[in-house]
Amino acid sequence: MSEEKLYAVKNDEGKYWEFFDNSGFWALDISDSPITPSKDQAEQVADEQGGHVVTLVEEPEKVVITKEQAGIVEEARVSGIPATHISGHTDAYNGEERLLINAYVNGYTMAKEKKYNVKVPHTKEVWYYKSGDTDLLTIFPADKELRGTFTESEIEHYGLQDCEKEEVTDDDD
Repeated sequence: MSEEKLYAVKNDEGKYWEFFDNSGFWALDISDSPITPSKDQAEQVADEQGGHVVTLVEEPEKVVITKEQAGIVEEARVSGIPATHISGHTDAYNGEERLLINAYVNGYTMAKEKKYNVKVPHTKEVWYYKSGDTDLLTIFPADKELRGTFTESEIEHYGLQDCEKEEVTDDDD
């Protein structure tokens, strides 16, 4: 995040000072230049013309976290002491606690789970795919990109940990 800031001067009517030609206060949607990089200039206008200085700050980037970590952050939102909740459910030594505190404060997005095509053991070039949420069927390699893929948790659920797997990248989706 940049340390540079921009400033505006807003009056009690919700209008902003026009810094381009110093022509007075205007509605934001019709103002040509309602901002200045100079805090001193903004404070001087506020003193001389009325109004107050508004500091514009860049929105921080959202943190990328896992689904499990998102659960901890959401539980912290309803906790009486969010930082203590996060601290009690994370490992401070690997940086997770700091990551989740940042997610709590700045917002987050969830990381995309890796997905895999899984080869059936003891068969020749046959791959599993999912049919619905529970059925497993097999296909030949030429068709594998046309079928569903598995996340790590699904591979574990179906007992396919010992099978050969091939990661599917975004290019393959």
